[in-house]
Amino acid sequence: MEFGSGGGGGGGGSGSGGDHDGSDPQKRKKRYHRHTALQIQRLEAMFKDCPHPDEKQRLQLSRELGLAPRQIKFWFQNRRTQMKAQHERADNCALRAENDKIRCENIAIREALKNVICPSCGGPPVTEDSYFDEQKLRMENAQLKEELDRVSSIAAKYIGRPISQLPPVQPIHISSLDLTMGTFGGQGISGPSLDLDLLPGSSSTLPNLPYQQIVLSDMDKSLMTDIAANAMEELLRLLQTNEPLWMKSSTDGRDVIDLDSYERMFPRANSHLKNPNVRIESSRDSGVVIMNGLALVDMFMDCSKWVELFPTIVSMAKTIEVISSGMMGGHSGSLLLIYEELQVLSPVVPTRESYVLRYCQQIEQGSWADLPNGYSKVTWVEHLEIEDRTPIHRLYQDLIQSGMAFGADRWLATLQRMCERFACLMVSGTSTRDLGGVIPSPDGKRSMMKLAQRMVSSFCTSISTSNRYRGTTISGLNEVGVRVTLHKSMDPGQPNGVVLNAATTFWLPIPPQNVFNFFKDERTRPQWDVLTNGNAVQEVAHIANGSNPGNCISVLRAINTSQNNMLILQESCIDSSGSLVVYCPVDLPAINIAMSGEDPSYIPLLPSGFTISPDGHLDQGDGASTSSNVHGNMGSRSSGSLISVAFQILVSSLPSAKLNMESVTTVNNLIGTTVQQIKAALNCPSS
Repeated sequence: MEFGSGGGGGGGGSGSGGDHDGSDPQKRKKRYHRHTALQIQRLEAMFKDCPHPDEKQRLQLSRELGLAPRQIKFWFQNRRTQMKAQHERADNCALRAENDKIRCENIAIREALKNVICPSCGGPPVTEDSYFDEQKLRMENAQLKEELDRVSSIAAKYIGRPISQLPPVQPIHISSLDLTMGTFGGQGISGPSLDLDLLPGSSSTLPNLPYQQIVLSDMDKSLMTDIAANAMEELLRLLQTNEPLWMKSSTDGRDVIDLDSYERMFPRANSHLKNPNVRIESSRDSGVVIMNGLALVDMFMDCSKWVELFPTIVSMAKTIEVISSGMMGGHSGSLLLIYEELQVLSPVVPTRESYVLRYCQQIEQGSWADLPNGYSKVTWVEHLEIEDRTPIHRLYQDLIQSGMAFGADRWLATLQRMCERFACLMVSGTSTRDLGGVIPSPDGKRSMMKLAQRMVSSFCTSISTSNRYRGTTISGLNEVGVRVTLHKSMDPGQPNGVVLNAATTFWLPIPPQNVFNFFKDERTRPQWDVLTNGNAVQEVAHIANGSNPGNCISVLRAINTSQNNMLILQESCIDSSGSLVVYCPVDLPAINIAMSGEDPSYIPLLPSGFTISPDGHLDQGDGASTSSNVHGNMGSRSSGSLISVAFQILVSSLPSAKLNMESVTTVNNLIGTTVQQIKAALNCPSS
């Protein structure tokens, strides 16, 4: 639509204008004129050849098209303005794309510079501006000296003599409370005892952070926000798409991604630069959990609750940065940068360490709506690239490389089991059948459940290979050896003193369910439990933890023993991904405190126990039995089991104790004897 000139511009006008004006009042009243398609086609052709026509060309066009010269002039002005705007928009898009490219290259270069090393000395390279580097080193040196003086004064208070009188301490690269073992190649074990006078604090008080502190710029946060938004779009498509993107695994029936379909649906710019050492793990599973959606989201976005919800999978989690907060006080729209360590409960499997962007978004109104009675339907998707920096132990190669160790099946099965446990914790009613008539009140039941939950968490920590709990491995069993870890305990909820932890893993050619039943059965307990000295046990209290009878808390008492004031607190839990049997001796007064409903946080616990995982070898058997197995139940389909056993022993209650090698040998023999007794009871070969 163009502005026109109704007359020639007022008055009589010129002769040429008179032909257009005439005396028609309707034409003079028109202020707008819509050009015909033929007129626009002719004007566009002229504009293509000459964007700036002179007066003679405009007059010729006006005669050809039946338009006033001013209309021709205004049309060309508007067309030039429109073309200029189009060019500016194109330039802006190109500049924006170039800016994003440069920003990504800048971040990649900064990350690469963090890992640059000098080929001659193995250290960081010297920059061109050595003067400022030297000044920076001098400042850091002064800060370290101040820190050393401060630590020395604190240590002198604990030790009772000046730090200058202490012998020189060699650097310890494994753990601040490492067990000095000397050499043990094939000459036996030898070495000095560990003088704990130099280690007044427990390991939890030392600034031994397994992750690097990160300072994020606004550009970093903007890039992370874009990554999270793109990942959310991809996740939605992964949730809503089935075949051919998701296919049923031919070996175990799980949902796994077809990589060719995935690459066609989500093409990557640099797909040809793939690292050959990187493998892809993908899985998807759905199920109903007994917890409402808002409560689930709250636990997922809180690192402490996240670890509490998945103690058997998450070794540690810490929020590094809150990149964006949720809208209107909720979690929707919040974006967190989290450091996380995931674990398989075995001393031979290292933890998976990673930084995670956790983004929460309510897709649509009602997508967090709950099912009746507080249930929620959860669909879990795991899709990630893994680079194993260390070789996978041969016992766990099938389980880990198949993706089952950290797959969606394991996450969802654990979530369902833990949600059932939380639901049982919140139930106010009591049952004499469930509680054996010993626990008098709902408060006593909740107190006992909290005590057992802390016991399981402590056990998972003791068997973890996290950087915070790394110890020294000594030769022992023929299969994998025994990892022995020493630490000084001063935390509430643990006995004060020096604690020795020993753990090992071995394989049994028996399905996981059968192994769990063996450990859970009170009648077979004397065949492996050293705490009972071969005596039978009796269950004096029982608390159900879920719909599966194997998920329960028990208080056991050894029969015909002189230690009548000592009971055994035990929790057993099982789901399709594996099982646990964790137990701990607790004296009678402490149990009475918990059963009466008082706070059990300060009851000292040193738990021991077993973890049972499928070995990743599927039991083919006969076709009927294999096909009848329920999808996702890895334990029922596995032909063998991986058993990890861990013991914790209080070596000394004195803060300044020395550990001799006799204690290490004793705990090593204890684990070896227990493993042999288990194999003998299950009619398995000893080697």
